Amino acid sequence: MNKIASQAPTPNTAYIGLGSNLASPMQQLTEACKAIRHSEGITLEAISPWYQSVAVGPEQPDYINGAVKITTTLEPEALLDTLQAIELAHGRERKIHWGPRTLDLDILLYGDQQINTDRLTVPHAYMCERNFVVYPLADIAPNLTLPNGTTLTQLKLNLGEAGLRKLTKSAI
Repeated sequence: MNKIASQAPTPNTAYIGLGSNLASPMQQLTEACKAIRHSEGITLEAISPWYQSVAVGPEQPDYINGAVKITTTLEPEALLDTLQAIELAHGRERKIHWGPRTLDLDILLYGDQQINTDRLTVPHAYMCERNFVVYPLADIAPNLTLPNGTTLTQLKLNLGEAGLRKLTKSAI
């Protein structure tokens, strides 16, 4: 009798951007990291320092931002579903584009994949334009090269530190 061995899904490395500017942002981000750590199909590998950044968009409080490195067996859209469920559990409301939020979790990179669907764009559409994404990401993946060949070191030089302040050496 032939048995077909079931193969476990191949783990992928992904990077998630985190941001909050409402309802105790540092606590929101710390709790989000705990929720990510305890999510099925996700192993939390690294957490960046937190950074304070000036908000983009309508007038609102400054953000606290960071990034995490994960290994996941979830497919990209299943990972998106998991992250959106965490956002919702933290009171995320999607009312104003680029408006204030209790928690924002964005898939920045998923392996070396380039994804463009109605729900998901990877690499994240604006990550190369935002120092509050690039600096935390560079803290946990200093030698990372994006799918287009750009390095985080190059992006840091291009973007500079304007409006950005490092708050911690490590998040948890």
